[in-house]
Amino acid sequence: MKRYAGVLALAALALPLAACGSTGGAAPAEGELTSGPISIWYSTNEQEIEWAEAVVEAWNADHPDEQVTAAAIPSGKSSEDAIGAAITAGNTPCLVYNTAPAAVPAFQKQGGLVNISTTFEDGESFITERSGDAADGFRSPDGDLYQVPWKANPFMLYYNKDVFTAAGLDAENPELATYDDVLAAAAAIKESGAADYSLYPPASGDYTNSLFDFYPFFLANSGGTQLVSDGAAAFTSDEGLETLEFWKTMYAEGYSSAEAYSGDAWAGPFADGVAAMGIAGPWGAAAFDGKVDYGVVPLPTAAGTAPEDTYTFGDSKNVGLYTSCENKQTAWDFAKFSMDAENDLALLETTGQFPTRTDVDAIAGDYLAENPVLATFSASVPLTVDVPNVADATEMWQTFRDAWGQAVQAGEGDLEETFTTAADKIDALIAQG
Repeated sequence: MKRYAGVLALAALALPLAACGSTGGAAPAEGELTSGPISIWYSTNEQEIEWAEAVVEAWNADHPDEQVTAAAIPSGKSSEDAIGAAITAGNTPCLVYNTAPAAVPAFQKQGGLVNISTTFEDGESFITERSGDAADGFRSPDGDLYQVPWKANPFMLYYNKDVFTAAGLDAENPELATYDDVLAAAAAIKESGAADYSLYPPASGDYTNSLFDFYPFFLANSGGTQLVSDGAAAFTSDEGLETLEFWKTMYAEGYSSAEAYSGDAWAGPFADGVAAMGIAGPWGAAAFDGKVDYGVVPLPTAAGTAPEDTYTFGDSKNVGLYTSCENKQTAWDFAKFSMDAENDLALLETTGQFPTRTDVDAIAGDYLAENPVLATFSASVPLTVDVPNVADATEMWQTFRDAWGQAVQAGEGDLEETFTTAADKIDALIAQG
């Protein structure tokens, strides 16, 4: 699946893209919602393309006057670049089925996103009935929703059963509930030489990589507290410092590598057997099947947390409805159609990704019973948390990542002092916003 990459960066060159179609005839009254042809973008992921094309075909068969034209997001540095450039040019499609929550503040600031809460009479009710309390995690600072929660990929800890066996560890019921457990396992793996590293998350200084090492572990350890919470940086709390100390030890002892991996930075180290453990969502199963005999457990915490209480990073992708769309009523009707129970089940079956809805077990019980790995992830869907919806998010995350590279990966300076300085910088950004 397409990962975060350069979130919120904007391309300067406008893309030659067709805007949503118009119904023609007399111009609608100001504020009136119209119906007619629309265009949408979907992810470049092969399985998502298959899902989207099937949904569009089903819609078009029953809506001859509201045809949907669909295409993959234009290739480039990132999906966010393509969307940002299209907003600047005023030629976004009506809907984008890969809108990253981290990008929403910037897209909203550009004036590119429709306020779902106030534009449609059933905007709030549809979203809250489908997604429950999870919807609140995607609200903008004004309390409204400028994105439709769509799918979540709760992160868990994968481990290589063969490596664990070779290291003398229990491969069927591993002790990985606490940070001390993980460190003990890492020491055994290093001593045995069963794998080069225990954990090998993306190592570069790109701020988005914090979503694949510190952030999931911090969410688990803090009971779901975001990087920024209650108007201030939250990572210098006791729980945050516990997580930072854990990762500092992982690098100091050589259990993790600060060198960029030569292959796929996200899945490669675990899939290639270089690392004994990997942090990934259910999408990881497709990358690891046939390569690694793996097990899956909840993310560890400092003191150990019951699985049913362990929060995790949702790695969500949502749907944005963009302001340049002429036929917003059709766009909203299609969005709701694409997220009904039948299409949400098809999303799970086709892509292995979970729709952000409260009744996943009810609509997909039979399928999950046949897929125990996905069933394991299903229990974590209600406990997913995403990035905070705040202005200047890019600069905040990069400020954190710079401190991470210095104090955690390189082990330079005092850990608490370094991150307190980073927190002060982030608090100043919040105050300016």
